[in-house]
Amino acid sequence: MTAVTGPRRTRSPRPVRSAIAVFLKYLSLVLGSIAVLLPLATILLGSLKTGREMASEGPLSLPQNWLNFSNFGTAFRDGKMLEGLWNTSFILFFSVLGTVLIGSMTAYAIDRFAFRLKKLVLGLFLFAALVPGVTTQVATYQVVQNLGAYNTRWAPVLLYLGTDIISIYIFVQFMRSIPISLDEAARIEGANSFTIYWRIILPLLRPAIATVVIIKGVFIYNDFYYPFLYMPSRDLGTISTSLFRFKGPFGAQWEVISAGAVLVIVPSLIVFLLLQRFIYSGLASGAVK
Repeated sequence: MTAVTGPRRTRSPRPVRSAIAVFLKYLSLVLGSIAVLLPLATILLGSLKTGREMASEGPLSLPQNWLNFSNFGTAFRDGKMLEGLWNTSFILFFSVLGTVLIGSMTAYAIDRFAFRLKKLVLGLFLFAALVPGVTTQVATYQVVQNLGAYNTRWAPVLLYLGTDIISIYIFVQFMRSIPISLDEAARIEGANSFTIYWRIILPLLRPAIATVVIIKGVFIYNDFYYPFLYMPSRDLGTISTSLFRFKGPFGAQWEVISAGAVLVIVPSLIVFLLLQRFIYSGLASGAVK
């Protein structure tokens, strides 16, 4: 007689799949870290090299003198980095402030008031966001020149204020989460529309304001096109256009450009370390809304 045996137990593929998923997860994190840190390491090493080392050695080769800070002095002095930082701060402050005020007011009018062709206005806003900016640069250049803002710090400020449709949509999405009953209660107490906006709506839009400030601020700080085109004077350079002074028709001083890039990164890194709690909370709130 033969013993009756049950079905054989096969090994579950779930542990194998789980191990593969964990491996792929950490592999993607490692590759992403390398993609982010490799350019930064190249810039940092290049800022400590001489011109001969930059021309003869690889980008990741170690400098012979780790205390070679002469490139930073050249970038700061000849590149006028201090003036560039002041011009960038001026443009950044007024552009972000105007974007928050204009965007939140526009969103308040769109969400809280009923008027004719409301859907058409929203559609035009969306259409304007889809139009490539390069196709309107000729007309934009003529408008800025006719306004007398060309070659002044106000030229990029006006352009940053007039091309921010995304911020309006961010404010609109947050506005829809604020109960209309707050507006009605304020109107019963005798408040007008501007008082409701300034005393009730704007304070409740703090997560949206943080999100817009982060997105807009990073874009303006890194932008090269508008300052280079509309502020050609050497006395009106920003931190992005200041690095372009070391690029000429006969070559480029890459060691000085690397040092200047490090000087550009340091202020943004300090701001990020000081405000990282607000940055994370603002982006998280924006994702939820």
